[in-house]
Amino acid sequence: MNVPATFHDLKGASVFITGGGSGIGAALTEGFLRQGAKVAFVQRSDSTAFCDEMEEATGTRPLFIQCDITDIAALKAAIGQAAEAHGPVTVLVNNAANDKRHKTLEVDEEFWDWSMAINLKAYFFAAQAVVPMMKNAGGGSIVNFSSISYMMGNAGYPAYTTANSGINGLTRSLAREFGPDRIRVNALAPGWVLTQKQKDLWVTPEGLQAHLDRQCLSDALEPDDIVGGVLFLASKASKMMTGQALVIDGGVVVTG
Repeated sequence: MNVPATFHDLKGASVFITGGGSGIGAALTEGFLRQGAKVAFVQRSDSTAFCDEMEEATGTRPLFIQCDITDIAALKAAIGQAAEAHGPVTVLVNNAANDKRHKTLEVDEEFWDWSMAINLKAYFFAAQAVVPMMKNAGGGSIVNFSSISYMMGNAGYPAYTTANSGINGLTRSLAREFGPDRIRVNALAPGWVLTQKQKDLWVTPEGLQAHLDRQCLSDALEPDDIVGGVLFLASKASKMMTGQALVIDGGVVVTG
């Protein structure tokens, strides 16, 4: 990974990432490690091999805690474990999500609740768990991953896009509530990032080309392309930025 900037205040910071062992999350874990941060992450699948790889590549081993983020008690316990190991969490990255395709008329209550649990509910309760730590530490940064999917009005995963939109509302409300405690809360909305999962399940040559044709920049997005924006939002380089949504999508949606 080529990290083009160093954010000196992230050195030694206690960082917690959901879904930090694969896809965009794995790139984030590496990015923070290369800044000298102390990184803990949760992942449902075993990430021991990834931790071995990170230790060899960066000289620092991240703390992996196996956890299903829909189990809120387990998620809060994992955050507590991270704080015990690395000190109070001052950077939270709510990254884990699931964009499983579905049709409105086929969705039942069980699927809806599952999608909300992964894509929205866990974000709220992870934030709730770190806020007291951040208050005691004098501040902190929460980065909530959303997506441009709801901005584009995409069909094919309405529960997912509903959660994406809700993440923006959550971000703004938390930013307002905890701004007096110098806790900053921002959202980051990636475009179509070509993780291995996306390549395995959803990418077709025709579909990818159609999407690239909508971008201002013609290069396909890779996980590493998202890292710089998250590091910026986590660091004091963005110390007066909160309640905002940062879009990294190659120029599909034009905000402002």
